Amino acid sequence: MKRRQFLCGSITAAMMSSVLRAAEGKSTPRILLRSSWQTVNIGDIAHTPGVLAILERYLPEAEIYLWPSNVKNGVQELLLSRFPKLQIVQGAEALKSAFAQCDFLLHGSGPSLVAERDVRRWHEETGKPFGVYGITLPVQDSASTQATPGDVFARTIALLSEAEFVYFRDSVSMQLAKDRGCTCPVMEFGPDGAFGTDLRDDEKAIAFLQRHGLEEGKFMCCIPRLRYTPYWVIPEKKRERDEIKHARNEAMKQHDHAPHRKAIMELVRRTDLKVLVCPEDRTQMAVGKELLYDPLPDDVKARVVWRPDYWLTGEAISTYVRSAGLFGNEMHSPIMCIGNGVPAIVCRWSEQTSKGYMWRDIGLGDWLFDFDNEADVERLPSAVLEMAKNPEAAKEKAAKARQFVIQRQRESMEMLQRTV
Repeated sequence: MKRRQFLCGSITAAMMSSVLRAAEGKSTPRILLRSSWQTVNIGDIAHTPGVLAILERYLPEAEIYLWPSNVKNGVQELLLSRFPKLQIVQGAEALKSAFAQCDFLLHGSGPSLVAERDVRRWHEETGKPFGVYGITLPVQDSASTQATPGDVFARTIALLSEAEFVYFRDSVSMQLAKDRGCTCPVMEFGPDGAFGTDLRDDEKAIAFLQRHGLEEGKFMCCIPRLRYTPYWVIPEKKRERDEIKHARNEAMKQHDHAPHRKAIMELVRRTDLKVLVCPEDRTQMAVGKELLYDPLPDDVKARVVWRPDYWLTGEAISTYVRSAGLFGNEMHSPIMCIGNGVPAIVCRWSEQTSKGYMWRDIGLGDWLFDFDNEADVERLPSAVLEMAKNPEAAKEKAAKARQFVIQRQRESMEMLQRTV
């Protein structure tokens, strides 16, 4: 589908929604979006503007209230510059007013039913409907190998059963909910909200690329990640080091980054592309330097750029869309890439829960690598090189996955339209 056709279809759907509401005598719908979990990760930031952009496209008549956990560090300004009508709910009185005014609570994408306590509060205090949009349903903590206590998980399933709909961002989570007895009337695959993110900061991105000699279409991005995010190195998190997770990180860090180093060397030596080593969260600049950039041979390092500082979502996407593709150990940068038609490879492991399987669900199983499987570890460099050497085929594959995502976005918003 061409961009013009897509926009026309979106406008038509939005106009029909407004006409139908007017004909039925319905007032303007007010939706309370529970999202914005943290700001130290551009993926967590992206959940919110992604869902907001999807709502804007399909329910333009709706008034959207955001109930955030954290919009500090420039994120509030970022959101309001893109969505000037957005009402951000902060403080007890503002929340009380939002509970009274809003018709529906939508829990945004995340690694679980992140705000379960708040959803339960909404349900019990207002009796108004709620829905869940694009979550993973984890059942086990890989650090302790202990399953989530049955009574706690059962409470989650019971609450999800009260929802108007639950969209799971991976089919493994959806099947788990069904197997555990969830009776929500609509349980379907629904892509992570971050696929919809359209933020841009072209000025910063272009300036950075020019400073480092990275030409549009002539570089690939690579993102490092440890098995567990070491939040204890981020001062504002104020966490003591988790020794079990730290030990796991240390044990696996070479295993999980050696394939990327090999891929970088293959790219530099066998193509005319450069490589940008960049972060998705605030801990990954150091990880990228230690495990990807510093160990490279000098002849390779000369055509590799290491980004030393964190960035926000707009600058990251403005960089990704100018690249030839992305590979690495993260999830949401690939999501933002595919959402914007950029080829992207995902590498996963059990500690990341089942979210990585969404790549298989959207038709990109060939670009999903399980680093708990040594065969996948071995074949990563050749897959990266194949993507680089056949850019048109890679873009076509990315575009096909993107169209599937857009279809599911439209269908899920049709469900929301009927509900509100």
